[in-house]
Amino acid sequence: MNAPAGTAGYGEAAEQLAVQYESVSFAEVHRELHHLYPAPPASVLDVGAGTGRDAAALAALGHRVVAAEPTPELRAVGERLHAGSGVRWIADALPGLPLLAAEGERYDLVLLTAVWMHLAPAERPPAMAALTRLLAPAGRLALTLRHGPVPPGRRMFDLPPELTITLAEACGLRLLHRAVRPELHGRDGVHWTALLFEREA
Repeated sequence: MNAPAGTAGYGEAAEQLAVQYESVSFAEVHRELHHLYPAPPASVLDVGAGTGRDAAALAALGHRVVAAEPTPELRAVGERLHAGSGVRWIADALPGLPLLAAEGERYDLVLLTAVWMHLAPAERPPAMAALTRLLAPAGRLALTLRHGPVPPGRRMFDLPPELTITLAEACGLRLLHRAVRPELHGRDGVHWTALLFEREA
């Protein structure tokens, strides 16, 4: 699999990023949305799972979790850090998620934590369509949008939440919750929007 443009800069920094990612908890990152996630045991897909912090936490709660991560170095770190967690790792990437699409499984919850901002405008419609197809009826999609300065060497887009909400609604997803959360890593000028959608039953 060719590395998606949005993953630029992540492979080389995998070990440092692991320290950063694992320094905050699943509960902190998902505080605004977690109460709306399905109760275990649910089928969960973590897209752009990074080092597996969230995937492992959800597995520990009793969910069946698949972690999709296109960056081999991050995937290797995640498999090492969370060995024995029960998470199943897969090397798949947006916008198409072709390997997951071929499997045909549907998920009760799909996470995109700090992922959507890496997609270029032309990638977002096919990505949202692919994510919607992976949701079970009444399945929920949780995503976060990063706002603020772009780090050197990364491809990111700062987009207003309304664009993502409109795109999701066009795919048959209904907005259930919207919240703003502060930056957890102390980066100046950065904040996040958390959005939760539900697929029509």
